[in-house]
Amino acid sequence: MNSQTVMQSPGTKKFPHSQFQGESSPLLHLRHVTCAYHSQHPAVRDISLSVNQGEILCLLGPSGCGKTTTLRAIAGFEKVMIGEIYINGRLVSSPTVHWPPDKRRVGMVFQDYALFPHLCVADNIGFGLNQWEDSQRKSQIHKMIELVGLADLERRYPHELSGGQQQRVALARALAPNPVMLLMDEPFSNLDPDMTIKMRKELYHLLRQTKTTSILVTHDHDEAFAMADQVAVLHEGNLVQCDTPETIYHVPSCPFVAEFVGQADFIPGNIQNGKVETELGAFTNQGGYEGGANVLVMVRPDDLQITKVGAGNARIESRQFRGSENLYAIRLASGRLVHCSASSTEIYDVDAPVGLTIIATHTVLFEHQS
Repeated sequence: MNSQTVMQSPGTKKFPHSQFQGESSPLLHLRHVTCAYHSQHPAVRDISLSVNQGEILCLLGPSGCGKTTTLRAIAGFEKVMIGEIYINGRLVSSPTVHWPPDKRRVGMVFQDYALFPHLCVADNIGFGLNQWEDSQRKSQIHKMIELVGLADLERRYPHELSGGQQQRVALARALAPNPVMLLMDEPFSNLDPDMTIKMRKELYHLLRQTKTTSILVTHDHDEAFAMADQVAVLHEGNLVQCDTPETIYHVPSCPFVAEFVGQADFIPGNIQNGKVETELGAFTNQGGYEGGANVLVMVRPDDLQITKVGAGNARIESRQFRGSENLYAIRLASGRLVHCSASSTEIYDVDAPVGLTIIATHTVLFEHQS
């Protein structure tokens, strides 16, 4: 065949189970995937990751990092230039194989929900069930309406619904055909902050209740941490870390990840007598660096504590009230800025001299590129 894209019948190529040392293969597996809108500038490069049945994976990163391109490649809306994508053990994407979206049995929730304005709630939900028998279709629509809490609204049209209700319709429509996987592209971006928190909780419980394997694209690390079993952080088209939310936060793989998922400061240090000596004091050498090595110590606001007020080599530069806590920006004697969190009842004056104590339970070190 001369065509670069062929339809592959189910079962013609399965995922090589042996790579997982006896474990069952993941529901989704990307192997060294590269996608490009222009061959000179790949949108994503050499991405490999796996998602098991029932897991929630969040693709996290700034705008333009390749999150949506990766999601669209999984869905079948973008072709793979290099690498392979397996769903349920079957090869669905490679440079020579491309299953169209409707053959992959994945549900998709778009950023703008993409509801049909001329269809009521029930008909929107049942749009993908036209091949079902009438009785089964009606039963499934009713089940989905109950599942997402839209009872008594089935005859309403999208313009008659709130943003949260529209999102529920979009979720119900995506789940109605019983997809093997649900893909969501920034599903909370059109909601106000309070509604976002509410819908995030509802979606999380819905996905757990239905045991739906899901991929969620977001730029919000709070959203990723609240939803995900795994977080895959992308930067400039590269996958820089994929791990649990706790590991991503506490043991970031690089300074970019450290800063993107929370407030992080970096203090130069030098390895002396098995410790990392810095202007803040000594940290443990958990990186195993040799004596004399120059490193950067990642410091988060809860790693430091204000212990003296009115004396010390540091000064408070600003205070942000955050409800349950105050976040202080503190200028060190060297001129470097660090941040320190304190109880919302601990209020110190701007420009007050203070002393700082290290209370970090672990140390994250990076090589200091001078």
